[in-house]
Amino acid sequence: MSHNRIRRAVATVAALAAVAVTGVACASDDPVSHNAADVTFSTEMIPHHRQAVEMAQMVPGRSTDPEVAGLAREIAAAQQPEIDQLSTRLRSWGEPVPTGTGHSMPMSGDMSMSGMMSDADMSELRSLSGRAFDQRWLTMMIDHHSGAITMARTEVDKGLDADSIALARGIIGSQQAELNRMRAMLAD
Repeated sequence: MSHNRIRRAVATVAALAAVAVTGVACASDDPVSHNAADVTFSTEMIPHHRQAVEMAQMVPGRSTDPEVAGLAREIAAAQQPEIDQLSTRLRSWGEPVPTGTGHSMPMSGDMSMSGMMSDADMSELRSLSGRAFDQRWLTMMIDHHSGAITMARTEVDKGLDADSIALARGIIGSQQAELNRMRAMLAD
């Protein structure tokens, strides 16, 4: 009788070992490199950045402040390459890349597309010039950057993809610095 128990125990251990090895092999064949938070971050940051670029492109011909014009050029120069990185990442994951700026885009996931301007906001901005434009542009861009920082913090907290998290940290740092600069410009 004890011989049967030993055989069953050996058979059970062998079966468990086979399952464990199979499980490890399956896991190593398809490692999870990203999660839903990473996809949401990329999917929502693309139209968010596109809108910032669109706002930056409104500055020439409307702004009278060389500091605002310089900041707008910096924003466009920084965010277009990030849009390209996010788009490449989504394609590598087999996810669709959003089109347009998403002014009226429905929100998804944990992020709420914070800081996105409505179509009415964008139309209002287009109708302004001079100091009124500069003041409104700075106020809107402050809200826009605050939203991007919130979205990036969500990625840092909930994301899995190391490159996406690194990009999110970079967005937090660069946009916080720009935010501080814009607040100082408004105070002048």
